Order: sequence, then structure tokens, then C-alpha cells
Amino acid sequence: MDLNADLGEGFGVWTAGADEAMLDIITSANLACGFHAGDPVIMRGVCAEAVRRGVAIGAQVGYRDLAGFGRRRIDIAPDDLSADVLYQLGALDAFARAAGDRVRYLKPHGALYHAAAADAGQAGAVVRALLDWDRPLPVLTLPGSALASAAAEAGLPVVIEAFCDRGYQADGSLVAREQPGAVLRQADEIADRALAMVTDGEVRAVDGSRVAVRPHSLCVHGDTPGAVEIAGAVRARLTGAGVRLAAFA
Repeated sequence: MDLNADLGEGFGVWTAGADEAMLDIITSANLACGFHAGDPVIMRGVCAEAVRRGVAIGAQVGYRDLAGFGRRRIDIAPDDLSADVLYQLGALDAFARAAGDRVRYLKPHGALYHAAAADAGQAGAVVRALLDWDRPLPVLTLPGSALASAAAEAGLPVVIEAFCDRGYQADGSLVAREQPGAVLRQADEIADRALAMVTDGEVRAVDGSRVAVRPHSLCVHGDTPGAVEIAGAVRARLTGAGVRLAAFA
């Protein structure tokens, strides 16, 4: 099982999360590429630390929305979005190469993640950027999403993820962040959910129903208060149950 987290989400003098501590726990790092967060100094530094620790580097691409942290959907033409995604991917790959590795996969961030999950046009724009890349990259996304379908149709590897620190609706979608129960914060509860996702293939939704999940990767958010404790608890619970953690890419 892979364990991923969003890292590199500071900007200039503003910091977000404990990137180095998280890199000692996770197996794949979704690095901000400068559009929703991150800057060249941060991108270069986190890439170097990820390579030093053997953590896979993924491009977390988003809308051009620093002020909104990429959590506001932007009405952007598909061709423009595809160019933006390719631009972000290339920027991060430059720093990954400088550190001695390459970008290993792509995961959209925030509003783009949800838009590409539901909107075929947005999903197609992301996939077109990947098809213009020099090699096939895996796409990290929700099961049954428009992005999963578009990537599979294009012959790209699809990696299904689940969010052990987010609330789920009965239909398998995530609870919107502005609603109660969207973000979980108790490390033991999150670790229990992570183990259930891996061993039982299900998660309890906010209405009490059970949602089937078959993840290849689990996500813990690096910007949540107590993220290091949460990620550490998830890792300990999984490995204690005999689950081997390793990057998928």
C-alpha cells in the first residue's frame, strides 16, 4: 500500500505543514507546482529531501489560484487548462531531475481534483497534458471518476486512492470542506479508518452507510493540524497489521 500526502504548500515566507517530518513517514509526495501553492525554492528543497529519503515525487497540479489555495473552481477553457497542467508538470520535473530523480505521477489538487472527477472536459484537459509528456505517468484519482475513465481510455496507468482523513458521502464522493464532518482530526480514528479501507475494502460514510473502496494509495493531508501525528498513526496501524508500505510509482 502507498501512503501519500500533499507537501510543498508554502509560498515565499509563508510555510505550511512539516514537510521533512512527513517525508519520513509517507511513501509518495504530492508536491505543489506553484499555481495553488509552492514556489521554485520550496519545490527544489522538497524534491531534494524526497529523493534523499526514497519518496516518490508526484506533481500536484491545480488551478492558477494562490489566493484561494486552489480550492475555488475556475472556468477555464480546456486548452488553457491543458497548457497550465503541462507547465506545472515541467516545472516540478526540472527540480526532480536536479535532485536525481523524475516526477513519477500526477494528482490534481483541490477544486481541480473534484472538477476532473466529475467533468469530462476538465478530465480530458488533464489527460491531454499527460499525453504531451515524454512518457506515460500514472494518474492518482478517485474510483469511478471522469479522470480515471479518461486516463484509462488514453492508455495511462490509473491509481485509485482513498482519503483516510476526509469524510465520505454515501455515493463515494468526499464531503465538501465547508460541511460538518468533512475533515477528520483524531489520529486514532483516522488510523482505524485507514486499516478498514485496506483490509475490509470499505469506509463508513457520514450517514452511517458503508462505502466500498479498493485503494492502491491512501492520502493524509499535510496541511491538517497534527498531520505528522496522524500520518505516523496511520503508518503504525498499517504496518502493525502486516501491511507493507511502498510507493506505487
